[in-house]
Amino acid sequence: MPRLAAALAVSAALAAAAWAVLRPDDAALPLLLVAGALVVAGAAWLESGPGSSKELALIATLAAAAAAGRVLFAAIPNVQPVTVTAVVAGVALGPRAGASTGALAALVSNLYLGQGAYTPWQMLAWGGCGLAGGLGARLLRRRIPLALFCFVLGFGFDAVMDVWEWLSFYPHTWPAFAALYARGIWFDAAHATGNLILALVVGPELRRLLERYARRLRAEVVWA
Repeated sequence: MPRLAAALAVSAALAAAAWAVLRPDDAALPLLLVAGALVVAGAAWLESGPGSSKELALIATLAAAAAAGRVLFAAIPNVQPVTVTAVVAGVALGPRAGASTGALAALVSNLYLGQGAYTPWQMLAWGGCGLAGGLGARLLRRRIPLALFCFVLGFGFDAVMDVWEWLSFYPHTWPAFAALYARGIWFDAAHATGNLILALVVGPELRRLLERYARRLRAEVVWA
C-alpha cells in the first residue's frame, strides 16, 4: 500500500506539473498540488521503511523541539533551528529520520505561525535538508563541515521558496526572479548565518546525543 500510494502521488505530481507548464499564468494552484502530492509521496516512502515506536517518538520529539525553536526565534527574522535540527537528525539517525524531522517541524510550527500555500513547499525544502544530511553523513560528522553545510542550506532553502513564489505570483522572467531574489538576500543571509552559528555551537553535541539514543533503540537483549 505505501508503494501504491507513492506511485499514485508521484503520478499526480507529474500531472500537476504538466498543468503548471501548460498554464504558466495560473501556476499557483498546480504548484500547490505538486507540493501536496510530493509530500504524500514522501510520507508513503517514509512509511515503507523500518522504524520502531521509540524511534518514531524520537523523531516526533525532535520535530516538536525544532518547531518550538522556530516559534521562539520568530522575533528574529528568519533565524530558527529547523534546518540544523533536520540535518543533524539525518546525520545521526539516517535519511528517513532527517526528512521526517524537517517536514514535520515545518507543519507543526505553522500551526502557530500560520498555514498557507507555502507550507507544503517548506515541508519539502526542510525535509530535503534532513535527507541531504543523511546522505552526506560521513562528511558531516565534524563541526566545521557541518556548519558550512548548514550555512549553504540556509540559502538553498530560501532559494526553493523564492522559486515557488516566483512561479506562483510573479511574471516568469529572469528580471522578475532577480528582483525577487535580491529583495530577500539579507533575509536569506540571516537564515544562513543563524544556521552557521547554531551548528557551530550545538551541532556535534546534538549528533552525539542522538547517536547514543539510537544505539539504545537498536540494542537487543539475547537470552542464552
